[in-house]
Amino acid sequence: MTWCSFFSIVTTSLLLSPGITLIASGSEVFIPQDVRPLPGQLDQVPYLNSNSPEVINTGGILLSTFPKSGKTSPNAHLDYALKGEFYIFTHHVTRRNSRRGNRSLYQGILLHNPTSKPVRVRVLQASSYLSSAHAPFVRLNEQIEDPTGNIFSGPGSRTSNVIVRGQSQPGWDANVVISPKQSHMLVNRPIPPSNTRTTWLRLQTDGPLYVANMAKHGNPWHSGPSLATWKLLLAKGELIKPRDQVPSPLTFNGLKFIYGRVAGISKGAEWRGQVTDSPSSKSLEIPKSGKAFSYVISSLHRGTFGTRQIQSAPIIKRYQDTAYLSHGNYGLKYNLELPLWNNSRRPKKVTIALQTPIKEDRPNQQGLRFLKTASGPICFRGTIKLGFPEGRPARGIPQEVYFHLVQRCGQQGNPLVTLPLAPKETKNVKVELLYPPDSTPPQVLTIRTLS
Repeated sequence: MTWCSFFSIVTTSLLLSPGITLIASGSEVFIPQDVRPLPGQLDQVPYLNSNSPEVINTGGILLSTFPKSGKTSPNAHLDYALKGEFYIFTHHVTRRNSRRGNRSLYQGILLHNPTSKPVRVRVLQASSYLSSAHAPFVRLNEQIEDPTGNIFSGPGSRTSNVIVRGQSQPGWDANVVISPKQSHMLVNRPIPPSNTRTTWLRLQTDGPLYVANMAKHGNPWHSGPSLATWKLLLAKGELIKPRDQVPSPLTFNGLKFIYGRVAGISKGAEWRGQVTDSPSSKSLEIPKSGKAFSYVISSLHRGTFGTRQIQSAPIIKRYQDTAYLSHGNYGLKYNLELPLWNNSRRPKKVTIALQTPIKEDRPNQQGLRFLKTASGPICFRGTIKLGFPEGRPARGIPQEVYFHLVQRCGQQGNPLVTLPLAPKETKNVKVELLYPPDSTPPQVLTIRTLS
């Protein structure tokens, strides 16, 4: 992952709305405006997050919540049982290895019931996509309205597209019953050479479970390794090598800060917030004509745009060489409500946009920096949903609208929607997204009143 603090030169022209006050300097544009922390908070739902090492070419254990006792490599197991609702996210890449030919690595997610009673597992939502067979990386326009869900590029993009619509990939069992002291393979799917697989699951159980995410070579024309083979790997295997870069401690003050990739159990799977002027308010007064304000999305250590708000989920169980926080919040849901209020005597038009400014953390910065042109790495690639609970807000705007966005680091982006508001009128807007894998935080959600 290339972090947006490395100020890439980008290719698409910066699209500026009328009335914006800007200060241009070299390759950058600074837009003075208010930047705010995002109201709301993370829930407390456990989240198995497996993204380290990202690139895998050998078999072994990626993440295990099993007890350490009786295992050949105790350091590969985090000893944490899960119960009730929890999420699983995995995102791993294979490279072609000529010495091993074209053998696929299989990903196996094993569930184990350690109790003396059956445990029922409900699969509430599920998706697992490959970059080659299901979701190749294709070049897309920056912004495409996508009412049918057929626009995506890469498995992370497709996963966010499916989940934000409240859907599941076909073919998953909705209910699984695991007998006492028995195990069940929830996932047993290939990752062929030179491929990426993204898997996202929301589960609910009526009893405690241990979970392991593993990889093992197998024949691509078979159904995957047997349950007995996976159980043996769990007992005798070790953490997959080579490992990713070791993260910098959060107290590190040097220039080259290494975030590290995530492998552990984070706390928080959804950020819910009512975006209002204050906790006691029921509305969000729109900016004055020609002005804007922004709320941070997926803000992280050293990347809060001066708000000092870090949205990265805390990690309660991790491996020593993996990230201290869930930087980037891959697969985390954002569910926001914006009751936009025109507190004036004149009709106004308001735009809503997702933007990817240059990542920074200066206190009291009072604005955002963008690049004049865009050609660097993609920093956001996924689906965002806007909903209007009270019906169609204007002619030509449906009650729900989905956009697939592709934004590069430093890119301002286009308005998603333009809403007319009569004097003293309030319009409620819901904004939902699943932070897409293969994206680079942070972003902002910007509300602007046109001149």
